[in-house]
Amino acid sequence: MTPRSTVPPSPTRWSIIRLRHLLVLAGSLLAVTAGAQGDSVAISHDDPRIGLRAGYQDAAEVARNLELVGHGARPQNFGNAQNLGDFAFLNGDLAFKGDLVFQGGFNGFQVWDISNPKSPTLRTSFVCPGGQGDPSIYKNLLFFSVEETRGRLDCGAQGVTDTVSAERFRGVRIFDISDLDHPKQVAAVQTCRGSHTHTLVIDPNDPDNVYIYVSGTSVVRSGSELAGCARGASLSDTTTSLFRIDIIKVPVAAPQNARVVNSPRIFADSAGAIAGLWLGGAHGAGTQTTTQTNMCHDITVYSAIGLAAGACSGNGILLDIHDPVHPKRIAAVIDPNFAYWHSATFNNDGTKVLFSDEWGGGMAPRCRPTDKITWGADAIFYRAGDNMTAAGHYKLPVAQTDQENCVAHNGSLIPVPGRDIMAQAWYQGGVSVFDFSDPAQAKEIAFFDRGPMDSTKLLLGGDWGTYWYNGHIYASEIDRGLDVLDLKPSDQLSQNEIDAAKLVRFDVFNPQNQPKLVWPASYVVARAYLDQLVRDKGISSDRSSAIARDLARAEKLKGTGERAALTQLANRLDQDARTASDPTRVQSLAATVRELAKR
Repeated sequence: MTPRSTVPPSPTRWSIIRLRHLLVLAGSLLAVTAGAQGDSVAISHDDPRIGLRAGYQDAAEVARNLELVGHGARPQNFGNAQNLGDFAFLNGDLAFKGDLVFQGGFNGFQVWDISNPKSPTLRTSFVCPGGQGDPSIYKNLLFFSVEETRGRLDCGAQGVTDTVSAERFRGVRIFDISDLDHPKQVAAVQTCRGSHTHTLVIDPNDPDNVYIYVSGTSVVRSGSELAGCARGASLSDTTTSLFRIDIIKVPVAAPQNARVVNSPRIFADSAGAIAGLWLGGAHGAGTQTTTQTNMCHDITVYSAIGLAAGACSGNGILLDIHDPVHPKRIAAVIDPNFAYWHSATFNNDGTKVLFSDEWGGGMAPRCRPTDKITWGADAIFYRAGDNMTAAGHYKLPVAQTDQENCVAHNGSLIPVPGRDIMAQAWYQGGVSVFDFSDPAQAKEIAFFDRGPMDSTKLLLGGDWGTYWYNGHIYASEIDRGLDVLDLKPSDQLSQNEIDAAKLVRFDVFNPQNQPKLVWPASYVVARAYLDQLVRDKGISSDRSSAIARDLARAEKLKGTGERAALTQLANRLDQDARTASDPTRVQSLAATVRELAKR
């Protein structure tokens, strides 16, 4: 969620903060209504998501090409039955290890056993309030973000009331989870703005250490509480704790020695001015008012290509991370449709970067019929070297109600070979699976949605993050718990494509540390490419039928006979690529067939 005032546990304080947000949102709603034109969200009268029954445990559910196959209910000590949607108890992001899902949140973290995805079982929960609780995993270590001023060194729920306190903790906690039922905090690294989110960075040349990029978005703490912290007197004041990220070095064998080793000024201009990117404000008539770039909300690292993409409040940026302690900004983009750059995702070959805009901070209805389709959406850019070029937008293609907070949020790629497909959370807009292979024509191919939490008022809820992991889609439901979804074949996604995606497996998955997707040599991968050629008419029907027959014949053979048949097919596919309307995909199919021949 967008940066917000940090919160001690007082109910009165909560009420004041909510009122402030409502006043801000009311003003922005007036501006939006005035600016919305013909490019607003289309009202689809036959979409089953329209008019769903509201409710907490009994909301109506609807899906297309997705199936809800499992659900784990939020435990009682991680919710407030008297105040559904209470910010102090919201579920947040996910991290994965083996058969476990780590679900962070404002009240601490929960660990789910997903050895049977159709029946997630709560393994353990750990109360530790202090913010949205972004989690990540490395070996036996759990990293956990803390930003709110109520956060305590001892994880106590009583909060901190003093303006300056030695008991306050804001930064990144490190837990040893060797004994999963008894997590032990082994380090707590303080930072000046706390940690709204963080990103685990692994340096292949430094196996003894891991690095944490800390994205702090909240108020700067007093220098009396943490030495070196300062708001700064002006945009040119280089003592300020704004306009930077923090980098923590963690010795894997001695995590208790973790410390901040750099706070790079990644927003500086060529002359060295630290406030070198968007200074905040509107871009002109009919545009958004975009937040000043003095922070990153999310940084996604793609170590396989040595790059990171930062969604940094007023800009989307590209970082060279070959030296992880000294990241260098190599590109920056802006979109006048964006209010707050929130998160980033690369496609698998790194030629596209998708950024999301969390217009309204995740707390407002931003998918109404009057809201522009380019506002609160995803912006997709082509990347070539150090350059990014605007290519298109994607927004949930169905209008939601005033009772549903809805805006683009967290998601990940689905490993379908040859296509750029993403599963993404939209809060109470539900889960949307879409193809952005052609960024100018990004299209939804599956969805899951529930009705509003309440039919008369907006209660915060919905899906925080939605991620593909080892064959299933897992969604962190803010109020209800953990959902497990399965993709279903359709005219836009074949069973072969789904089965090919299921071949990609990971031992650990931290969504902000994007892994390279690699498919094993398999007949199902070859057939996935063939299905795509047939669907998009990338090759003649005669040739596609012949290729299908040749694959089936080769699969029945063994040894040298199979290898010879596959090699002959690959050679014919090379010839097909010269005349096919989709030569690139034919070449991918040929490469897969050759890999099969080498098995």
